[in-house]
Amino acid sequence: MTRFTERLRPTIRMRLTMLYTGLFLCAGIVLLGLTYLLVQNNLRQRPPENQIFETKSVSGLPPSGSLTGEPPEAALQKVLVAGRKDYQRETLSALLTQGGIALGLVGAAGLGFGWLLADRALRPVHAITETARRVARGHDLTERIGYEGPRDDIKELADTFDAMLGRLARAFDGQRRFVANASHELRTPLAINRTLVDVAVRRPDATGDVKRLGESLLVVNARHERLIDGLLTLAGTENAVVDAVPFDLADVAGHVLDQAAPEARAHGVTTGRRLGPAPTSGDPVLIERLVQNLVENAVRHNHDGGELSVTTRGRDGWAEVVVTNTGPVVPGYEIETLFEPFRRLGNDRVRSDRGSGLGLSIVRATATAHGGTVTAAPRPGGGLTVTARLPSPAPFPVPGPAAESAAAGPRDPARSG
Repeated sequence: MTRFTERLRPTIRMRLTMLYTGLFLCAGIVLLGLTYLLVQNNLRQRPPENQIFETKSVSGLPPSGSLTGEPPEAALQKVLVAGRKDYQRETLSALLTQGGIALGLVGAAGLGFGWLLADRALRPVHAITETARRVARGHDLTERIGYEGPRDDIKELADTFDAMLGRLARAFDGQRRFVANASHELRTPLAINRTLVDVAVRRPDATGDVKRLGESLLVVNARHERLIDGLLTLAGTENAVVDAVPFDLADVAGHVLDQAAPEARAHGVTTGRRLGPAPTSGDPVLIERLVQNLVENAVRHNHDGGELSVTTRGRDGWAEVVVTNTGPVVPGYEIETLFEPFRRLGNDRVRSDRGSGLGLSIVRATATAHGGTVTAAPRPGGGLTVTARLPSPAPFPVPGPAAESAAAGPRDPARSG
């Protein structure tokens, strides 16, 4: 019902057209009314010349008999007065009728001209809207409107929009350069620290305390390296993908599941796959990272003996990958915060074995850069169902039961523990 009412809502072009036509009709009605009053006043003050002529001519006739006993001049005067009133009434009626018809015809013509004039006046606004839509969809902040019209309100709006895009582009570029430079600068000392700690641990005279301390430092160092890699990926996925390559999400998901199988078995997580055809286009490396982050989160934020399933499919012009896992209960109001950088469920920032808190942020940034979306929903028994949708270049046939059974892969029965 809401969409239907939104479709019936008049556009600004229609509102301007109705405003122009309404003002024109009001002015025409006022003009017709004034004309009616002026003609009526003129007819009352001065009778028609033919009636004056007839009155003067008849007044010189000799008197004759009358059935009513009135003088012929008086009877004729009454007839002339009645004819004068009829003449005035017919003249005013014809004025209203013909004026109303003319006003309706001119109003219809004004409606058409108003529609054309409104379209011409709104063309610069349409250009601004199209530019803003392209920037929002493609994340290309280098595009500008460049309006060359007269110095009016539309020109000021276009120039203001161009200036805003310029400031946004500089701000985003500076932010990405800062993150990238900081990440690159931090990689070198971390690599040096890892080498020094590894050498110290492997020394023959290293004590048990030194080895335990070195292993702890290596774990912390590895976590910092994953954090920096995540920052680099997050900074690199803010831009739209330029060189898109066609591929199938089913192949990417299958490869990622094969790589994650050892970790899933180590956590005692059963994996299931239903990999139907889901062709899309984009950067395969980034999309592999997207699916990898979803699968890793599903394994690490699970409980021992839990389940994990990955489904790829095509639906309504979109290629979808759905990752479902068991695990702790996730409140619905915390779903959106999970996609923010460095945010975890329950503000858990201590356990480093579950990642750096950038996984879902990278997933959303990658999907947005490819023109897609990512949504998550809590499962009734605990865990999450995360759906990533990417644009598909071709429509998908609706698979039947036989095709779905063929697409469903075997479940991994391997468990540990």
